[in-house]
Amino acid sequence: MFQSNGAAVPPVSLDAAPQFETVTLSITGPLAGLRQMVNTLHKRGFADPNDWSQPQPKGHEWVTVLIRRLRVG
Repeated sequence: MFQSNGAAVPPVSLDAAPQFETVTLSITGPLAGLRQMVNTLHKRGFADPNDWSQPQPKGHEWVTVLIRRLRVG
């Protein structure tokens, strides 16, 4: 196939490898609040508690992070 300028255009493969993007979610707050939110999200089927990072101090609060790879396209 050729574009109007005469340059070759590779054909589009219908079984091309899926593309992925990385998304980072974080929860910040008091340690008890983090634990409660992680457990609530687990009960709703969002993420296993072990998928979250260990809580880390952030000033006067704590933070935990979840990294997910999502298939796009």
